[in-house]
Amino acid sequence: MRDHPVIESMERTGFPNMIAQPEHEGIDYFGDEILMGDDIVEFDGEIILKDNLERFLVEIGFLFKTA
Repeated sequence: MRDHPVIESMERTGFPNMIAQPEHEGIDYFGDEILMGDDIVEFDGEIILKDNLERFLVEIGFLFKTA
């Protein structure tokens, strides 16, 4: 008895990748992965994910306060 053609195909080639993975674009200042479409900031030759910008500014000496 033969299996269904789809099952035979999966047994030969493995399961297809059903979820498209975003393109990897590099690593930011903190070592976080940058994916295609991520917002980034460039400063003094460094690439920083926009989500890490406040952390970066604190690290280089900026002080955040409430007026």
